[in-house]
Amino acid sequence: MLPRISEEITFRKLEILITFLESGSLARAAERLGTSAVSVHRALHSLEAGTRCALFRLEGRNLQPTDAAHALADVAREILQRMDEGISATRAIAGYGAERIRIGSLYSLTSGTVPSMIMALKARKPDVQAELILGSNSDLTQRLRDGTIDAAVMGLPEAAPELETHDLFVDDVFFAAPAQSPYAALTSIDLRDCAEERFVSLQEGFVTYSRFVDAFRIAGFEPQIVMKTNDIFSLMNLVGGGIGCTLLPGRIRGVLPPSVRLIPLQERYAVRQTIALCFLRTRERDPNLLALLAASRTLKLGGH
Repeated sequence: MLPRISEEITFRKLEILITFLESGSLARAAERLGTSAVSVHRALHSLEAGTRCALFRLEGRNLQPTDAAHALADVAREILQRMDEGISATRAIAGYGAERIRIGSLYSLTSGTVPSMIMALKARKPDVQAELILGSNSDLTQRLRDGTIDAAVMGLPEAAPELETHDLFVDDVFFAAPAQSPYAALTSIDLRDCAEERFVSLQEGFVTYSRFVDAFRIAGFEPQIVMKTNDIFSLMNLVGGGIGCTLLPGRIRGVLPPSVRLIPLQERYAVRQTIALCFLRTRERDPNLLALLAASRTLKLGGH
């Protein structure tokens, strides 16, 4: 059974106690709180009644706090902070937006898609601050589940029924080769002709790596991967540097180094990525998320 706290002790009175201790006088505390010195004085003595001990002593005309008052104030600060955090969490679960929104994104979406979405969101909610967190598809999915991000723009996740997903666009995957490679002159690539080729790739967990695996499964062989990296921009540079070929989504065409060429795969190896805005179903009424979703729908997004 929970302990019973005197009705004389309230959050408001604890706030008054902390303000009085910080300001040093009844008059200054009253000014900060927007009330009268008499009301502050009455609240402080009410706390004494609730705690059943002396919290103050008179020195001349001044009210001086005792060590007991400082001890109560220390506990009050912690209680008020925890309650503020609890109310914020409660409002989020109930569908009421916060002052910031944490948006997860794949690295490859930061060159156009995500900045456009954030600008469109700011037009609707100028007071909401956006925080961007980058990661792989698997990282972002787990962060959504843990509640460390509010939404994610990423490849459509598999086996995630707890997530609300809204498709943004479908992106074709291309063969990427150095500009000086013989592949660069071809109009399409038959992956079966690349069995002896060296490849570079992203690490497992990235949606582009998953489509990479899918394409070579169709081709019927396991590619020789000589190096893996954790971001798509490094991957492009590895290709441009002649380390190996890879598969890349069409959406990176605008930031592709001049040393890299994208060549279509033959239709039999065609693999695509569906890029979606995702968030927890329990947050579907959150005004910030609804505004982000509305912002995404006004943009002409695409992988080309």
